[in-house]
Amino acid sequence: MRENGGQYTHAALWMAMAMARKGDGERAVQLLRMLNPIEHARDAEAAWLYGVEPYVVSADVYRLPGRIGQGGWSWYTGSAAWMYRAWVEEVLGLQVRSGLMRINPVIPAAWPDFSLSYRHGEAVYAIQVENPLGFERGVSWVEMDGQRVTAGVIMLERDLVKHHVIVRMGNNEQADNLK
Repeated sequence: MRENGGQYTHAALWMAMAMARKGDGERAVQLLRMLNPIEHARDAEAAWLYGVEPYVVSADVYRLPGRIGQGGWSWYTGSAAWMYRAWVEEVLGLQVRSGLMRINPVIPAAWPDFSLSYRHGEAVYAIQVENPLGFERGVSWVEMDGQRVTAGVIMLERDLVKHHVIVRMGNNEQADNLK
């Protein structure tokens, strides 16, 4: 009943991550929205059928006759962590490694912009991603506090400070034309 023929959430999330890494933001977000538990509870009938909490990622969604659409193994899966990573690291593109931050989004072309906030120690990074030409991936330039950032890599601080980061999606040929 579990993995056989139904939604095995770990694998489905890895598929969404693969779509993002391939540069297909539209498909990655489509898959992630399908996997989002709230999508199984848009009305009382759907919530009743789903049968588990609509705010908890389930390990499985069954396909067995009589249980089609029923969630299972909520609160008992590592899938929630994978969903978080898929959205934050692969789609929104926030990548933090060894004291360095890079923002490399892979989103649907129809998203004109989005914002996020990242805290590192006491430092806050207010990040605005702009996508005026409707790209699914690619970064033209990155600015922090009004200054262009070399190679789009930001050295993170831990002190009490707020930085404003702007990421312009596109390709390098447009970098100077879109400022």
